[in-house]
Amino acid sequence: MQLKDKVCVVTGAARGIGEAIARRYVQEGARVAIADLDLASANVTARQLTAMGPGEAMGLVMDVVSETVVNDGIAQIVAQWGGIDVLVSNAGIQIVHKIEDFPFADWKKMLAIHLDGAFLTSRACLPHMYARGGGSVIFMGSVHSKEASPLKAAYVTAKHGLLGLARVIAKDGAEHGVRANVICPGFVRTPLVDKQIPEQAKELGISEDEVVGRIMLGNTVDKQFTTAEDVAEVALFFAAFPSNALTGQSLIVSHGWFME
Repeated sequence: MQLKDKVCVVTGAARGIGEAIARRYVQEGARVAIADLDLASANVTARQLTAMGPGEAMGLVMDVVSETVVNDGIAQIVAQWGGIDVLVSNAGIQIVHKIEDFPFADWKKMLAIHLDGAFLTSRACLPHMYARGGGSVIFMGSVHSKEASPLKAAYVTAKHGLLGLARVIAKDGAEHGVRANVICPGFVRTPLVDKQIPEQAKELGISEDEVVGRIMLGNTVDKQFTTAEDVAEVALFFAAFPSNALTGQSLIVSHGWFME
């Protein structure tokens, strides 16, 4: 088991990509905090994963844009399990508008959840990783950390910003054995993506089938969605990597949509 007894925090983990990562970590023997705005769903997921084993999980309410809630949540995990080894900052949302119509409140909300959330959770976890002599910080970026698409000014800006934050953490954390990485998935068929299909169809004046076939999958090599399980395997790879050799790097998981 690659993560036996490691203490992991996954934000936005009650469902979707976060749940898949938490599940993969528990399969590898980790203790995983399912940190989510929806405590009831987080608890359900935690019970299911604990029953599956061989690791265990706990549900935890966490609003990643609240400094107090984040700090209190990380303190609760440390009190329960003694420290932090892995942080996966996964919580995120999507709001699409043409830039000239983008409400400032929505812009600030997007940047807060993606960037402030990554900063606040990292800041809270890093001292505990330093105390243990190492750790792994993983941000959920996107192909939009590398590329741009219409209607996604805030999302693209935030996802690009995660690359910079990860690189700073990689530099600052090196002497403490802490590495930082960014996973950059293509479109994963989650409720977040399903919500975008009619929104983009309306904004672009095209059919929902065209959104899927042309906008979302048009540049892939095989017209396939990335799966949550694909992303979870990369999250395991980064969390379990045995040295600093890959720190500060990002990995694109997109069926060839973007290549570098």
